[in-house]
This record gives sequence, C-alpha cells and structure tokens, in this order.
Amino acid sequence: TAWSVLVATWSVLATAWSLLATAFLGALALLQQGPPARRSGSTEISELLRDLLRYGKTRRGSEQLPGWPRLLQVPKRWFTHFYVVSVLWNGFLLICLFRAEFLGESLPSWIQDMQHALGRDSQSKDTADREHFSALLVLFLLWLHSCRRLAECLWTSVFSGGVIHIVQYCFGLGYYIAVGSTVLCQVPTNVRNGKKLSVQICWYHIIGVMMYIWASLHQHRCLAILANLRKSRSGKVISLSHSVPFGDWFESVSCPHYFAELLIYVSMAITLGIHNVTWWCVVMYVLCNQAVAAVLCHEFYQKNFSSYPKHRKAFIPFVF
Repeated sequence: TAWSVLVATWSVLATAWSLLATAFLGALALLQQGPPARRSGSTEISELLRDLLRYGKTRRGSEQLPGWPRLLQVPKRWFTHFYVVSVLWNGFLLICLFRAEFLGESLPSWIQDMQHALGRDSQSKDTADREHFSALLVLFLLWLHSCRRLAECLWTSVFSGGVIHIVQYCFGLGYYIAVGSTVLCQVPTNVRNGKKLSVQICWYHIIGVMMYIWASLHQHRCLAILANLRKSRSGKVISLSHSVPFGDWFESVSCPHYFAELLIYVSMAITLGIHNVTWWCVVMYVLCNQAVAAVLCHEFYQKNFSSYPKHRKAFIPFVF
C-alpha cells in the first residue's frame, strides 16, 4: 500500500527536513497575519522572528540598531560564501560517489557511517543501479547549480549595502552541506559489493534534466534583469537603489528567481524517480522557505512603489 511504502522509505533526514518545512510554514502564517499588536505579550518574540527572517532590502533600518545587535549583521554579499561552500563540499561528494560507482572504489568510512545513520537501506536489487545513477545525476545537478549561482554572485549580481542576520548566514552555510549529504544518503546502502555502476537512463531522468535546464535559464534571466536595473547599457554599475523589475517571469510574480529555485528542486525530485520521499521533504522545505522570502520581498515592493503592478503575485504565478 501507499502507507507501507511511505513508512519503508521514511528516514531521519525526512523527519529533519519536514520539521524545517513546518517551522517555515509557521513563519509564513505569522507573516500573513501582518504586524503584531504593539501591546501584545508575544510582540517581542514575533519581532525577533521577523528580524531573523528579513534580509537585504527587507531588512532596512538596521543601521539604526545599537552597537551589539549591529554586530549580528553581516553583508548580504556574503551569500557568495554559501555557493563557495556548496561547490567545494558537493564537488567533493560528487567525486567520492563517482569514484565509488564508476571505478569500484569504496566510499570513505565516515560517509558510509553517515549513510547508515541517516539514509535508508534499499532491498530491491533490480532498481539498485538505477537509484545509484539517479543520486549521482542529482548530485551533479546540485553541484552545477551551485557553480552557476557562484558565478552569478561574482559576475552578474550587484549587491547593495543590505545585510543578513548572522543566524541566517550560519544556517545558509549548513544548508548547502546538508542538502548535498541528503542526496548522497539516497544511494542504497546495501549495495556495497565493489561492482561498477551500469548507467540506466530512464524517462524521468530526461524529464527532470529538461525541467532543470528550463528553470535554471529563467532564474539566470531574472537575476540578470535585477542586476541590469543597477547598470548602464555599457554594464557599469550606476546605482545601488531598488527599482521595479519588468520582463520574463517578473510580469507575473515579484520573485520569479525564488519560484525558479523551487522548480529546480522539483526537477531534482523527478530525476530521483519521483517516489523519493526524503527529497520531496526537501522540496517542501524549499517551498516554505522561498515563500517566506517572497512574501517579504513582495511586501517591500508594495510599500515602496505606489504604482507597483497590482496583478503580480508574490511567489507562484496566478496562485500566491
């Protein structure tokens, strides 16, 4: 039954990602309620949560903070560090898995211990090679995504003087380590006989990769549109102020780059074979996390630009 399959494929990682998704869903619900009442007993807690969630342009006014809270702010341009960590860590995992699957070498013992502790044991030998190749392909897509985002941070995006909270910064660093480790833990741990991988390309690999490329292209276009708002025709940065973007998916939503991020993770879920419960928990986390950021960004545009297009949604076209 569907329930028995769900129980059999559930893991510690699925639980962890589900809890994170639930936490951000709760934060989204809080944001949808609007600013807290000033005399409410939960005001301080609510404001602290909002402070942790806001970054960049939605975190304006931090320069008025007293000395010690200001020390908890780091430049938003440090987003670049996330992708440096991701390229290095996930590149290392990719090399380890590639050597294990194609060259018949053993994964480092600590990685195997991590797999046994956090992953799941697959008992189906018929699908073993397919699941190995799917995980290898998704890990490659994740690494490629990180390489592109790093290149965009270095050569496309134009960062202003925005800041992020130190907690968000540390969380972001940990996230890219965790997400790559999650992919690696989807490799069936019972197949450790030294055999080399036989590549089995399936229909969902093709669909997943095509969707990945489509979403990645749109995300890059949208990030380029944002960057060009601060550049002259010659490519020189002429302003660090915020403007209303137009073009591509910006015609439908305020944050199409967040929507594209969600689609990229959905494409990876498809590439893993659609049935992977743990990765769908990751997708749910990305959905809730990006929705929170999109709502804050949408709110910023509406408050600061009186002529902002009223038909635009925050995150998902025509829906939310």
